[in-house]
Amino acid sequence: MSQFYRLAYYDGSATQLPELPEDSGMEVAFAGRSNAGKSSAINTLTGINSLARTSKTPGRTQMINFFRLDAQRALVDLPGYGYAKVPEKMKLRWQQTLAKYLETRQSLKGLVLLMDIRHPLKAFDIQMLNWAKHANLPVHILLTKSDKLSHGAAKSTLNSVKQQLMNAELPASVQLFSSLKKSGRDQAIMVLDQWFDIISDAGIQESTR
Repeated sequence: MSQFYRLAYYDGSATQLPELPEDSGMEVAFAGRSNAGKSSAINTLTGINSLARTSKTPGRTQMINFFRLDAQRALVDLPGYGYAKVPEKMKLRWQQTLAKYLETRQSLKGLVLLMDIRHPLKAFDIQMLNWAKHANLPVHILLTKSDKLSHGAAKSTLNSVKQQLMNAELPASVQLFSSLKKSGRDQAIMVLDQWFDIISDAGIQESTR
């Protein structure tokens, strides 16, 4: 397993698009409902427990947070959606900001969409997938908290989500993931490596979008 992601460090936040860093290099964004375990997943993937703030109060992340990997690559933690107890006007502003970010950010190479395996493909998840499809942006779905289900039930949900995506003509790859058990990390890292154009351990250059 590459140690590259352990180099991640916090590199600033933005509440609106004009505050974003220069649109250059490569970014991979993480999105999901506020209770999907997004911050925990980022910490698990980087191996840095305190990198992204985790909270027992869903919806605490209300900014676009940047975690720099090197001069050209960054992980981007997008505001959680659909759960936060905030004014409706603010929710609508978040949605508009997310849509514009996904559709206009030239450095964005892929979207990691997190869904609690017990509550997948909610309305705003579908909206995110449609935004990404419109932007021709690759999506990889992490069905988080997979440890909450038995192996058979988790596998069944995985297959069901894949079928629903196919029926809706929403292109995305999907996997099981558990921050608690650290399961699914290697599979997710392989996707990030491809999007970031990182040379694999075998010395083969991965392709990017």
